[in-house]
Amino acid sequence: MALMDDSAKLVDSLRELLDEGRDDALAARLPEAHAADVARLLAEAPQERRVPLFRLLTREQAGEVLPELDDQTLLDLVQALEEKEVSQVLDTMTPDRAADVVEELPSEQAESILDLMQAEKSEEVQELLDYPDETAGRLMSPNVVAVHDSASVAQAMSDIRKMAPEGGSFEVFVIDAHRHLVGVIPLRRLLTADPASAVSVIANADVVTVAPETDQEEVARIVAKYDLVAIPVVDRANRLLGTISVEDVLDIVGHEASEDIFRLAGSDAAELDRRSPRRIALMRLPWILATLLIELGAGVVIHYYDETLSRVILLASFMPVIQAISGNTGLQSVTMVVRGLATGHIQLQRWWEPLWRQIQTTSIIGAVCGVLIGAIGAVWHGTGLFGIVVGVSMFVSVNLSGLAGTGIPMLSKRLGFDPALTAGPFETALQDVIGVTIFLSLATALLRWLA
Repeated sequence: MALMDDSAKLVDSLRELLDEGRDDALAARLPEAHAADVARLLAEAPQERRVPLFRLLTREQAGEVLPELDDQTLLDLVQALEEKEVSQVLDTMTPDRAADVVEELPSEQAESILDLMQAEKSEEVQELLDYPDETAGRLMSPNVVAVHDSASVAQAMSDIRKMAPEGGSFEVFVIDAHRHLVGVIPLRRLLTADPASAVSVIANADVVTVAPETDQEEVARIVAKYDLVAIPVVDRANRLLGTISVEDVLDIVGHEASEDIFRLAGSDAAELDRRSPRRIALMRLPWILATLLIELGAGVVIHYYDETLSRVILLASFMPVIQAISGNTGLQSVTMVVRGLATGHIQLQRWWEPLWRQIQTTSIIGAVCGVLIGAIGAVWHGTGLFGIVVGVSMFVSVNLSGLAGTGIPMLSKRLGFDPALTAGPFETALQDVIGVTIFLSLATALLRWLA
């Protein structure tokens, strides 16, 4: 808690120095700040002050700050800087972090900056950018701590001191002469082993790996399942390409969770990146317009049953209740299924299991809500048959909405789409149409039977 308070005080102090234009004092205090705090300071700074503020940073600190910036601030800053300056900062960064920055730039500017970078670093960054976005290949760091299987423990320790990147590693990977991955050694075991022992003797040959094409969500699931601190990325010939650390996996989990939440709300995570109201409106409009068209379906259904509503006007009072409860039940189902698919708790190969659980759950919810609303309807209208119509409509609507909320995301995933895209506003609108149709159909059937 004290550390957070100190950090907040430092940021406030830096902000005051920035506002007062005291660049010399600001430059002296900036090295004390965490990269994330400096990134926040840059994002909040007036446009004309960002470049001078960034130039007060050392190249190493600038390399730590760039990946922390939101997309819009990063783009504005890089476009305002000289390309040579940007390339020099990228040269100090790890290839995976540099690739994250370059990826956000317009293609022409990205190519120009890559040409200005050191040849070896530029090549490493371009190799990472060749992999599809949100895959293990794009996430991995090619800076791997690896030793040859023919080395002794003492030789391995000497090699690690020379090659270990800043921050160190808790695991050391063992490779053969052709860079094939043959084992892994926890650093603790290496430190406590006999220096004369062969690395191959103490290495664990059972290594969990991923391919560079593996989706980042699957990478996160594997790391969580096997409690890994790092996971190696290998090609089809089992050659070691790079590693993904648990820190990167935490970023994945946060990113994917945020992405699902925003899509369930019918928006996009980019909305947080200091977008203008116009750009936010343009992002939201397709979702809103699609929902509007689906909701018009409910209007068409209501118009079709005008005669029924005119005969029993009280029906109109119960329509919003049935729509709301069925829509809420469906949205709850959607949320659980989308998250279950993301975390691996729901497997498409066993699709009937969540579907059966949903039937059991919504049957209980639908029965309770149906009995309650049916009793209210019977008392309000004065007839038991009216209460039955309202109660049965509620029960059927809740169950169908729950099934739709469970089945549609799984079907979407099976067809290769993001299940979160079919949820949220779309799902709620569809369930509104289902609820109204069932309710008015049963009411019409009842009135015809009574006639």
